[in-house]
Amino acid sequence: MRPPTALALWPSPPAGEAEPWLEPFFVETDAPRPAVLVLPGGGYRRLMTEKEGSRVAARFAAAGWHAFVLHYRVAPSRFPAPLHDAWRALALVRERAAAWRVDPGRVAACGFSAGAHLAGAAGILAGSPSDAARPDALILGYPVVSALDIATEHGSFEALLGPSATAEALAAVSLERHVDARTPPTFLWHTAEDAVVPVENSLRLAAALSRHAVPFELHVYPRGVHGMGLADRAPRLDPHVATWSGLAIEWLRGLGF
Repeated sequence: MRPPTALALWPSPPAGEAEPWLEPFFVETDAPRPAVLVLPGGGYRRLMTEKEGSRVAARFAAAGWHAFVLHYRVAPSRFPAPLHDAWRALALVRERAAAWRVDPGRVAACGFSAGAHLAGAAGILAGSPSDAARPDALILGYPVVSALDIATEHGSFEALLGPSATAEALAAVSLERHVDARTPPTFLWHTAEDAVVPVENSLRLAAALSRHAVPFELHVYPRGVHGMGLADRAPRLDPHVATWSGLAIEWLRGLGF
């Protein structure tokens, strides 16, 4: 259910598809503040809007930054619909920067699992309508990265591309193949025990970032299942894994956020 504060993403709802929208978490401020766009996971089939959405946005807001949870299109909508939603959300935050007291030069994207793939796609894949649609930094938690060569969560790519995707289509959305010098600074975290989205996804993306001299920080926690979120509540409670959010906030501040 949409809260009364829900913000329409597009001037008109996409024909025949679920309408995407933004859930804002504004901070009280007289001066422009950075912003973080939060993209929940859910395998491109659903959205984990509390664990990887509103609770994460509230964490960033507590650090003094505006946050927005993106309720993007998922299956039966296909690529590039979710990516267009992410690009539109980033551009909209910057378009309304004055009214919302957002610093348009400090807008990050934070995603989890398939939502991390979408956040990464917004910063890595070509085709964005403008620089305003690209994030200034990426925070990717247990990201789906590669559709090729490794044991990954192929259900996400099936939901995104359909069950008969070609090798060319899979390569087009495999993030590690598209990193270049324009890729934003990236914070990656994963757990070595993740049996749904193997840590190889983060390792492969980190290697690509390194090859292109893109600043990055990588944390691999030894324990923890997939979908840890903030890792601060049962059944996903782990005080060690829970350090990721503080580390990510510290990292963003080091970038000037």
